[in-house]
Amino acid sequence: MTAEGGPRRFAAVTAAYPIQFAVSAAAVGLMVALAAWATRGRGAPPLDEAAARAWLADEFPGQTVEALWLADDGRGGVARSGDWALVLSRMGDGYAARRLPWSQALAAEPRNGRLTLRLADVAAPKAVLAMAAWPPRAVAG
Repeated sequence: MTAEGGPRRFAAVTAAYPIQFAVSAAAVGLMVALAAWATRGRGAPPLDEAAARAWLADEFPGQTVEALWLADDGRGGVARSGDWALVLSRMGDGYAARRLPWSQALAAEPRNGRLTLRLADVAAPKAVLAMAAWPPRAVAG
């Protein structure tokens, strides 16, 4: 209340305020739409042998790849490096590379054309690869 005892008066909202609000809301909407569009990931291209070897050389420097088996759909692969299996599997817009004992990779059995390798990693708990035939026949133990 004012000193005179009457209610306080507020300035009337002019036409400029709704226009300014609408323009601001439209600008924020455009920024949100641009951010949503810009962060849409593109899937990684399918792997061929050269690309898989390049990924493995980058992720596991100094490890020699003795043999490489690619998934049927090109979305991953398994390589042997001594007593280790080097696994590439598609994650998001790239590939995740993990290492597990070769004996564990050999023990995995494909089901419905998919090979599931359990990884000891919270970020990539398993690799699911389209491999109908596993283990490879050329491998003896």
